[in-house]
Amino acid sequence: MNSENFSLSEKIVSSSYVRQGSQARRGHEQLIRVLLEQGKCPEEGWSESTIELFLNELAVMDSNNFLGNCGVGEREGRVASGLVARRHYRLIHGIGRSGDIAAVQPKAAGSSLLNKLTNSVVLDIIRQSGVRSASCCFVVPMATGMSLTLCFLTLRHRRPGARYILWPRIDQKSCFKAMVTAGFEPIVIENILEGDELRTDLDTVQKKIDELGAENILCVHSTTSCFAPRVPDRLEELAVICAKHDIPHVVNNAYGVQSSKCMHLIQQGARVGRIDAFVQSLDKNFLVPVGGAIIAGFDEGFVKEISKMYPGRASASPSLDVLITLLTLGASGYRKLLSERKEMYNHLAHELSTLAQQHGERLLHTPHNPISMAMSLSGLQAHSDQAVTQLGSMLFTRQVSGARVVPLGVEQMVSGQLFRGFMSHAEAYPCPYLNAASAVGIARGDVDLCMKRLDKCVRSLRKSAAPHSTEDTAPPAPPEEQDTAA
Repeated sequence: MNSENFSLSEKIVSSSYVRQGSQARRGHEQLIRVLLEQGKCPEEGWSESTIELFLNELAVMDSNNFLGNCGVGEREGRVASGLVARRHYRLIHGIGRSGDIAAVQPKAAGSSLLNKLTNSVVLDIIRQSGVRSASCCFVVPMATGMSLTLCFLTLRHRRPGARYILWPRIDQKSCFKAMVTAGFEPIVIENILEGDELRTDLDTVQKKIDELGAENILCVHSTTSCFAPRVPDRLEELAVICAKHDIPHVVNNAYGVQSSKCMHLIQQGARVGRIDAFVQSLDKNFLVPVGGAIIAGFDEGFVKEISKMYPGRASASPSLDVLITLLTLGASGYRKLLSERKEMYNHLAHELSTLAQQHGERLLHTPHNPISMAMSLSGLQAHSDQAVTQLGSMLFTRQVSGARVVPLGVEQMVSGQLFRGFMSHAEAYPCPYLNAASAVGIARGDVDLCMKRLDKCVRSLRKSAAPHSTEDTAPPAPPEEQDTAA
């Protein structure tokens, strides 16, 4: 209510009570005022009542919620189900206009304000997470793969003669398909083995540039967050190479926002060389439903060029979800989640290493990977040719999700490209292994229960004289459980 309505209320209810209610209302409004004024994530999280008040205030600014609205167009924010309307807080018009996802809609001032504020708050979090010189970002209602495609399609207009994308290999289908869908030919750069780690082959990158010609290369497509034993690409060195040859550089930072090391690599790469855009998933970094990503960069003009490449309007759901989440957590709450994730990484590494030793295996030494780790399964492989894949099936049926078992010798055709040793990021990694990751939101109970079930499965397989016995054989895990890197 406004001040006039509060004054009128004093004729109905005691003025002291009304003043108290007015003061409480001003407390909510003060938080909203600071958000509008600064465009930054609040340090402390908001209550649900403040968030709902704010969203309702935004919704009444959209034409579909005007009391006297008379819509005679084809897109008037009409919704048949009240449940659907409430699910979206009656913010029905989406974001952007037909020619620009970042444009303001005349019929939807509230939704447009939501979009602008979300991008501003997310940029603040990206800066706080380590990429302090990022100049611009926007939330796009597509997952990481299609968001990368949007970046490649934008670069096509800047480099119309380019055919190739240099791509240090990571065995995740959507990354590869993103390049093919955009109409380019990926040049797969095999990783090199250093100890247990798979690292970027910089010499081959340079040779391919010399061989193909810099003008024929659309960009280098590198990766930060990945499954061990692959580790983040050598972003600083790649950025220097890109700057030297005037080649754009796009980084797949799928779940890297939660890692200070991944974000530091991006910041340093931009400082010493060239990074044009980096893309990250909303669900993997901010604990929201699947369906959104953030495209960010250091050149505001280029990031806006990407946003204008998006055809048509877009769903506001991903923007709404991440704004609600960040307002709920506040910057301090998000930092706490990141700190807890680091603690759980150390706990998971200790528990997995202990379990590995008990079974004659070892935790692979991958210090450059800050999120994922891997335990060898060499002894299990020696016990039975089928034991490794059987372990993956057993874990899945015992409700252990996310653990990824990688056997030797798997071949996979992806969009016409044959990958040998698929899922291991190398044609011939020395041993089979099991992946586990400490990602944002993981709890100690998840780790401990996983270790208990993993130990039981490994013991069962090692003791089993018949690997195909009905007790321990389970149907193969669905393919999506074996392909969740980005």
